[in-house]
Amino acid sequence: MVTKHGSTFTLDNVDRGILYQLQLNARKATHEEISDAVGVSPSTVRNRIAQLEQANIIETYTPELNYEQAGYPLRVQFICTAPPQDRSQCAQDALDINGVLTIHETITSDRNLSIEVVAADPKDLAETTQKLGELNLQIHSSDIILKTYTQPCKHFEAAGAQAGSQPQETPTEDG
Repeated sequence: MVTKHGSTFTLDNVDRGILYQLQLNARKATHEEISDAVGVSPSTVRNRIAQLEQANIIETYTPELNYEQAGYPLRVQFICTAPPQDRSQCAQDALDINGVLTIHETITSDRNLSIEVVAADPKDLAETTQKLGELNLQIHSSDIILKTYTQPCKHFEAAGAQAGSQPQETPTEDG
């Protein structure tokens, strides 16, 4: 069960197992399927997901898109440097540029922003590049992304397996 300790939370094996199952396919996973995998009732899964959302451990459910199929065949990663004192603001400003998808902000002083964009054609990409340059960003490189590989956090998989193999107590009102 999600337990708050100061500004952080502690998760038990059931929570971790639920998170793992949601990472596999949150869009199609039913509470019943998750309950079978984790070894608790569907109502416990529903209650735990609500607690994880309330604690902002689950922040959003985002679909993974095939941008090429959607008419944006150019996916590019820009490695940029923003002045350290302006880094967060530059990242926020870059999100307003058409085509910007994701920004990773790092604590380094050089090459501290990784910005992923999509574009329909080279002209569209040139416009995005120009707008990024207007944000006081130094662009070091731009690379075309062929494929992105992701996986659920393995820490949650092991915990979920442990939760499913342990006998479960009758759920209380908090799930």
